[in-house]
Amino acid sequence: MNLSPHFTLEELTRSEIADRFNIDNAPKEQGILDNLKLLAEELENVRDLLNNPIRINSAYRCLSVNDKLGSKPTSAHTKGLAADLTCSGYGTPRDVVAAIARSNLEYDQVILEFDRWVHYAIAPKGEKPRKQKLIIDKNGTRPFA
Repeated sequence: MNLSPHFTLEELTRSEIADRFNIDNAPKEQGILDNLKLLAEELENVRDLLNNPIRINSAYRCLSVNDKLGSKPTSAHTKGLAADLTCSGYGTPRDVVAAIARSNLEYDQVILEFDRWVHYAIAPKGEKPRKQKLIIDKNGTRPFA
């Protein structure tokens, strides 16, 4: 099912962890599906900004998958509001975070994670995006500069 011109529900719910542990990672609530549609639309804006296709490593995670990863139950991934991505056609994850941070995109968080991928999150519908720019690595969490 297409959520936007370039992103499908399958792509935004695919999970190696779910496959490995035989967990159904399909969203069960209409609100999560609605959030995934909003996320897909916003990912189109990221794609346009970078003028390249982006690869989604992880997006929606049901609580069971999220727990297997050791992530917080409040993660935006569990609400269908975040995707971890790369865009090798544009540059490194650091380059991607810098481009998003300089842009007018309405992101809630953009995080350079372990110099390997970009966490891109949107605010829930009706809430103002925080526009947080962060780095997470073995040294902890700090502002992206």
